Amino acid sequence: MTLCVTIREETGMKTFDLVVVGTGAGLSVAQEALQRGWSVALVESGKFGGTCLTRGCIPSKILTTPADLIRDAERAERIGLKFEKPAVAWEVVARRMWKKIGLNREIENNLRNERGLTIFNGEGAFTAPMRMRVKMNGGSGFSEEFEGRRFVLASGARSIVPPIEGLDGTDFLTTENFFGDKFPERPWTSLILIGGGIVAAEFAHIFSALGTKVTIVEMLPRLLAAEEPEVSALVERVFREDISVRLNSKALSVREEQGKKIVVVADTRTGALSEAAADALLVAVGRKSNADLLRLEKTGVELTPQGWIKTDAFLETTRPNIWAIGDALGGFQFRHKANADADVVIHNLFAPDKPKIRADNSAVPWAVFTHPQVGHVGLTESQALETGLNVLTAVFHYSDVAKGFALGFEKGGPDDGFFKLVAEDSGRILGAHVVGPQAALLVQPFVYLMNSGYACPKSKNAVPRLSREDMACPEAGSIMPIYRSQVIHPSLNEVTAWALGALRPATPFKHQDNG
Repeated sequence: MTLCVTIREETGMKTFDLVVVGTGAGLSVAQEALQRGWSVALVESGKFGGTCLTRGCIPSKILTTPADLIRDAERAERIGLKFEKPAVAWEVVARRMWKKIGLNREIENNLRNERGLTIFNGEGAFTAPMRMRVKMNGGSGFSEEFEGRRFVLASGARSIVPPIEGLDGTDFLTTENFFGDKFPERPWTSLILIGGGIVAAEFAHIFSALGTKVTIVEMLPRLLAAEEPEVSALVERVFREDISVRLNSKALSVREEQGKKIVVVADTRTGALSEAAADALLVAVGRKSNADLLRLEKTGVELTPQGWIKTDAFLETTRPNIWAIGDALGGFQFRHKANADADVVIHNLFAPDKPKIRADNSAVPWAVFTHPQVGHVGLTESQALETGLNVLTAVFHYSDVAKGFALGFEKGGPDDGFFKLVAEDSGRILGAHVVGPQAALLVQPFVYLMNSGYACPKSKNAVPRLSREDMACPEAGSIMPIYRSQVIHPSLNEVTAWALGALRPATPFKHQDNG
């Protein structure tokens, strides 16, 4: 591999055109720089591919998919079908998951053949404003110091370990070690989840569907606190059919007895104490920034009070020529959002003669691949009302339409999913929320609409009545709203959205006669 680096005569130190910390979305920036002939240093302490590929959204979806099918089979009697209880080949499920995670090795091997790229396998830390040293993996010491003319920090985040008495001395799980050396040989008989957010909801779905006795311990009064209260309530209602859900419950201490993890829980309203016991304990209370590992105090890069890297609208930090993207910024921690950040930095970094573009987080979508599935984009009703706008809302249930009835949903049924639209009285979409089958697919069109760049004129009517001509705009029917939108990852929406990158001049189809 040829290294196109500069050696500063006065220091004898290697200087790279660009240093990228992290191999998730940061890889896009590094590859763009390599294509332009820049010298690039890539710093990665873990597996290549970032959280999403190695310990997050992709492997977890490989696990939620069989859980979805099990739940669908269990509920098929209402449409006239009866299935025997599925036999789970856990080793097949695991093998498919590890095969996908194993792509990290292919990514790393391919990168090692890139001309102009130097890879540092270890944990990078700044030693001066534009200077870094890497603590190499495997206890092999430190790299020599090197400089970068520019840095992109895609350093990500890690699981929070809360200060629960006895937890440090307990063999507990996080997503990092679950998708690592603590992945179970078979589903546990019982599992306690501390936390009630996205990760906890997905793991609860996976293992309860596989027959594990699951207990959720959540300090807040509802699950999935970022969602509409009605969405949270429906998920909770369905969960309680198979899962022990303990809300308003704070984990005070953890101990191990005879191979069991025992959590002492306090009711946040009454103070009453109780215990929960299980074979395994997974902590999923949130994520914290990896910025503390970078020694950013050496650079002048400022952090938020919560420890996330602070940037301007163009994703440049408070130190010129240092940018940050993805989970390192906090907020929306999704791979599609990190990819959008990378696109912003690529433009601003490699097109200095063009106007800068801003990161736009006004229509960041996401899905919770639990059961029932949840899709979300934009503001909730309460958030919309806080803006002072004149807000309209609508709720329509699956049972209200023929296909919903065909799927077995009945009016007033405990799992009757719904769509909730939040809009301004002008007709502008403020938010869209779905809970039920295929929620990720149903919410994505509203992401495209929110990125169409068209605002309806004010109407005196509560609900606008506009002619087709009034609603026409230059982008109507074009690919541009899709091009500008973030697409929920990983979801089947990517099949249609990513086709845009494959557009080529059309050629007549030639039929091949095989006869």
